[in-house]
Amino acid sequence: MTRLAAVDCGTNSLRLLISEVRDGHVRDIYRGMEIVRLGQGVDATGEFDPEALERTRAVLERYVGIMKIERVEAVRMVATSATRDAGNREEFFAMTSRLLNQVAPSRGAEVISGEEEAQLSFAGAVSDLKELPGPYCVIDLGGGSTEFVVGTRDGEILGAHSSQMGCVRLTERIMRSDPPTSTEIEIAGDYVRERLSEVRAIVPISSATTFVGCAGTFTTLSALAQGLEAYEATAIHGSTLRFDALRVLCDDLLAKTSTQRAAHPVIHEGRADVISGGAVVVDGITTMIEEETDVHEIMISEKDILDGIIEQLARQRGELD
Repeated sequence: MTRLAAVDCGTNSLRLLISEVRDGHVRDIYRGMEIVRLGQGVDATGEFDPEALERTRAVLERYVGIMKIERVEAVRMVATSATRDAGNREEFFAMTSRLLNQVAPSRGAEVISGEEEAQLSFAGAVSDLKELPGPYCVIDLGGGSTEFVVGTRDGEILGAHSSQMGCVRLTERIMRSDPPTSTEIEIAGDYVRERLSEVRAIVPISSATTFVGCAGTFTTLSALAQGLEAYEATAIHGSTLRFDALRVLCDDLLAKTSTQRAAHPVIHEGRADVISGGAVVVDGITTMIEEETDVHEIMISEKDILDGIIEQLARQRGELD
């Protein structure tokens, strides 16, 4: 029996997964998510805000305490879009190394490429969806970037791309009014279409038959679509959202203020002010899929890059074939 941990530090959230590997099987022990908004202002200033760094440090310190209690033997922490852009990132790296070394020998947070981020997200998202027809297209919509990866049932990657669009990036750069104005929504939509033209050129979207959406915007939209009164991961994982219903839901979110959104029990207060940016990205993605394929729905996965990291660690240690 081995216990492994994966930490994902994105633009908006800091997440932890602890899993136990026994006899070739992986079982979740703990999943945690906190909104730390590490990427706050990075798009404008090029540096981490000191308050954002402190929020991140406090949550990571708490995660380290949980890892110690659960007797974690190996941990990998990845840092994505915001960290690639920050000029004072060495301060962040030093902090993560100091904390993670209390659990196991660690280099601290690693900045991974968009392509590796996409591959890890793909491995995690499709880990228990193999009964569905492939190829799969996994779409991981984050705060600063959105990863697209198309791959086969046996894990062969046919194409991957990290696009510089996400719910925080669009909100801070374009959609600054609350609620966003029609002009802001139009400009954000144009920006998303430009980024998606790059995706179409790089990733074989038209070859995919099953589309899988993961990360907070997609999972929150699923909770809203199902009318859940509380966030239920088991109800969200594996759910399917039709594009026509998604567009109605996204339009409703765009019309609301962040205070109105935060009043809904399934919308995390730290996501309420940026999910409108995510809604614009989702609208663009669904339009692209319908233009490229005959698909009109997307499956939602609670599994993502964290699960991919755990699988990678387990294979490196010889715990999985």
